[in-house]
Amino acid sequence: QVQFVESGGGLVQPGGSLRLSCAASGSIFSIAVMAWYRQAPGKQRELVASVTPRGTTEYADAVKGRFSISGDIAKNTVYLQMNSLKPEDTAVYYCNARGATPSLRPFDSWGQGTQVTVSS
Repeated sequence: QVQFVESGGGLVQPGGSLRLSCAASGSIFSIAVMAWYRQAPGKQRELVASVTPRGTTEYADAVKGRFSISGDIAKNTVYLQMNSLKPEDTAVYYCNARGATPSLRPFDSWGQGTQVTVSS
């Protein structure tokens, strides 16, 4: 079982910044990718950004140039720096990790989510 500690969400004005943090622990042998997803009310969960152990990143078009994902996958940690926030970025943000357990079973696990609200 994989557990997550997420932090950094909150209320921010349009144009402001927030930094989300996620640390995974538990039955982890290796991680293939860590990512942030978000889900706004009435909408489907969507990928925001992802990063691999080699540092390959992927971003949703809506956040390119404003958000930056980074982390130390070897330490099962990932961050999401969010700048120039817009009201449409308001959502619950979820940390996700995919990898293998010590018994080499694959896992695809989620954090509990952290609320980000962008409003004046």
